[in-house]
Amino acid sequence: MQTDLSRRLGIEHALFGFTPFPAVAAAVTRAGGLGVLGAVRYTDPGALARDLDWMAAHTDGKPYGLDVVMPAKKVEGVTEADVEAMIPDAHRRFVRETLARYGVPELAAGDRSGWRITGWMEEVARAQLDVAFDHPVKLLANALGPPPADVVRRAHDHGVLVAALAGSARHAVRHAEAGIDIVVAQGYEAGGHTGEIATMVLTPEVVRAVDPLPVLAAGGIGSGEQIAAGLALGAQGVWLGSLWLTTEEAELHSPALTAKLLAAGSGDTVRSRALTGKPARQLRTAWTDAWDDPGGPGPLPMPLQGLLVAEALSRIQRYEVEPLLGTPVGQIVGRMDECRSVRAVFDDLTAGFERAVARLARMAEHVPDSSQPRPFP
Repeated sequence: MQTDLSRRLGIEHALFGFTPFPAVAAAVTRAGGLGVLGAVRYTDPGALARDLDWMAAHTDGKPYGLDVVMPAKKVEGVTEADVEAMIPDAHRRFVRETLARYGVPELAAGDRSGWRITGWMEEVARAQLDVAFDHPVKLLANALGPPPADVVRRAHDHGVLVAALAGSARHAVRHAEAGIDIVVAQGYEAGGHTGEIATMVLTPEVVRAVDPLPVLAAGGIGSGEQIAAGLALGAQGVWLGSLWLTTEEAELHSPALTAKLLAAGSGDTVRSRALTGKPARQLRTAWTDAWDDPGGPGPLPMPLQGLLVAEALSRIQRYEVEPLLGTPVGQIVGRMDECRSVRAVFDDLTAGFERAVARLARMAEHVPDSSQPRPFP
């Protein structure tokens, strides 16, 4: 699976694996792709430094990347406390009542919720970048479009390519104008924040809109045949995220959640604002149903929703309250029916790609020469 982009990055296969787990990212890199570590949960720069040190020691000198969440623009002078003060009492009451209905225990005294909205704030992302640029990262990806112009310049000064996710050709053009190097065309099928356009339609639109910039196809891709389709649509690689959640190296620390993922079909996800306030594809649960119920208060806009539900989600995950337990995941979850190593998944992907290319080559051998007139039967 070689393309101009994979050769430029020095990787064997044009396969980019996004994951919040260092062990998964390192395994993707060792297998010949490019592992991209999600940084949003690292509110402590020291913890990120330790994990990047670990990755440097476990990637055999091969390249890897970092994914941050950084808006191109920010509102000055707004603190987390200011944001929290905007949350209506009715929404807080709805959270308490929903947790009580399912018997979700309180966190132990002094126990902090795991995920906080601070991971989405620019100050945190800039601290992460200070750490990242002290390590041999080769790619910086941003989940909220292009990062600020000074960050793009700083990455380029360090020899780091910059990628940005796009859900439409219009967004992709803005990314290109901002000076990024790679556009990730993320379709409707993908896990996490997504737009309204499916991957099969979106990928060639973005390829055409930003040519000659390289494009990665993302969303609903979990087989080698689908990778071949993405490259046939003009992409120079694929961006895979959900597929790694059920690998042996993933650190979900939740047997109940792993079981739900393995049992889920491709129709068991929903685009809901219940997690962050923006539409994000995730497992459908009693939690997403409650927030999407017309009789409820409805989700708040980002970032209010994320701050509102942070502790509730930590409690649900800590105590594995099965009806409410979920995670961002794409429609490809229907293919994730067993726990395998990253290496085994990777081998399956490359074998499927080879089968697809060979099948197409056989078909091409039998295509008649269109320049010659065809006789009537």
